[in-house]
Order: sequence, then C-alpha cells, then structure tokens
Amino acid sequence: MTRTRTGTGTRRRGRLAAGVLIAATLVLGAGLYWFQPWKLWQNSTVNEALPAVSTAPGPGSSPSAAATAPGPQTVAQGALISHEHSTTGTVKLIRLPDGSRTLRLENLDTSSGPDLRVWLTDAPVKEGKDGWFVFDDGKYVSLGKLKGNKGDQNYEIPAGVNLADYSSVTIWCDRFNVSFGAAALQAV
Repeated sequence: MTRTRTGTGTRRRGRLAAGVLIAATLVLGAGLYWFQPWKLWQNSTVNEALPAVSTAPGPGSSPSAAATAPGPQTVAQGALISHEHSTTGTVKLIRLPDGSRTLRLENLDTSSGPDLRVWLTDAPVKEGKDGWFVFDDGKYVSLGKLKGNKGDQNYEIPAGVNLADYSSVTIWCDRFNVSFGAAALQAV
C-alpha cells in the first residue's frame, strides 16, 4: 500500500501564502503611514489677518502718541519658488508696532504633505533639484508646523532670533528632508 502526502503540501503552500499576505499587508500599512499619499489631494486653507497690536496708550503716555504710532512694517520679503512640489506665494518678515516680529505667508499655494514646517534658513535659494536638499545643511530656525497648504498665515519669530543671520524661508518636509518651496529674502 502506498501513502500519498497531498495534504501536507497543500497545508505548507497555504501557510506560505498566508505569511506572504500578512507581510504584504504590514509593508503596505507602513508605506501608507510613512508616505501619506492621500494628503496630496487634501487641501487646508488658512486665512489669518496680520496680528493686531493694541494701540491703546500705556500709562504715562498721551492718547495722541498711540494714534501716531507706526503700523506694521515689512522689513524683508521674497517670492516662493517650487522645489519638490509646485509652490507659489509671497513671504514677508514684518515688524509689529510693539517690536515683535512675524513671518507672513501670503497667497500660499503648495501641496499638502506629511510633517511640513516653516523654516528661516541661511541657505541660498537655488532653482530646481539643486535647491531641494540644502536648507538643513546650515543654520535654520523652525517656526512651527505649516498651518495649511493654502492661504495667508502668520508665524511668530522668537525674540532671540537675529534676522541678519537668515536669508531665506523654506516650506520643509521634515519627514523626507526636502524643500517643497523656498523664497530668498530681500530687505525692503
């Protein structure tokens, strides 16, 4: 009498197929988490007004002094150029009447992406692929997460930051270490 082992081979192939399916599911899940491709089709518009500063007179000052105080002043600005993703808009460094400073993105239009940040940097802005990866090579200050991929937004610049040390702004993807777009700053 001869015995056949067809059941053993079928079970082995079944286990192998299940193992491959589980591994493929894990790889797909990790890839989706890491790349977040759905963000390329999601837009978040943020339209913030320029920060208001109280013009009420302080103790010991006259009401006419508050009325003649200068308004917000643009000290530097630049136009965003595209890098990894199509990016347009204007960047302005603004000094408010109380002496605080803010970075303002106006008419921003870029792609959404995972872990996007707004950075002040000392790197030169370069066109094309040559400019994609230069912004983390030198000095930079993160002003926070990008609030939205479209619109007008304000980012407070910390008091201790010396603006003379920085010559550009980038929308930086921290997850993939690449610039979505950047602007060279020119004094006004």
